[in-house]
Amino acid sequence: MKRILLLILISSLISIKMDAQNLKGKNWTARKADSVYIVSIADKSSIVDALNDFVISQKIPAGQITGIGATNEATLRFFDPSTKKYVDKTFREQMEISSIAGNISVADEKPLLHLHITLGKSDYTALAGHLLDAKIRGAGEFFIYPVNSQVIKVKNDEVGLNFYDFEKSQP
Repeated sequence: MKRILLLILISSLISIKMDAQNLKGKNWTARKADSVYIVSIADKSSIVDALNDFVISQKIPAGQITGIGATNEATLRFFDPSTKKYVDKTFREQMEISSIAGNISVADEKPLLHLHITLGKSDYTALAGHLLDAKIRGAGEFFIYPVNSQVIKVKNDEVGLNFYDFEKSQP
C-alpha cells in the first residue's frame, strides 16, 4: 500500500512539473501553469513595456491582469469627460503597489493594456488611477489569465474612450 501511494505521489509531482513551463523575455520571467501565467518583472523595469512584451511574445489576444509589487516612479492618468482628455501626474517616491487590475484587448491591430493601479505611500495614504506607466523598484508580481478570443476596442468619439466592439471581435 505504501508503494502504491508513493508511486501516485511521484507521478502526480511529475505531471505537475510537466504542466508548468518557464518563459523569459525582455525584463520579465514567467511560468505558465495550466492556462494561467505567473509573471515577474525585473527591478527598475517599466511595467507597461514588460507586460506588452510578454503579451506579444505569448500571443495573448485578450485576458485579465492582476498584480502587486513596489515602485518608486509612477505616472497615473485621470480622464476628464468634459475635455475628453487624460490629465497625467507623476509620483516619485517609494510606494507599494497594493493592486494592479486590468485587461488585455486589441486596438488598431495592436495589443492594448488597460490597467488601473492603487499605490500605498509611506504615510499610509493611497493613490489610485489609470496607469500610464510605472517602474518596478523591488518586486513586480503578476497573474495573467488569457482568454482564447480576440476582443477589439474602438474609440467612441462622443465619449472620448475606447469601448469593446464585439461585432468586430473574432470568437
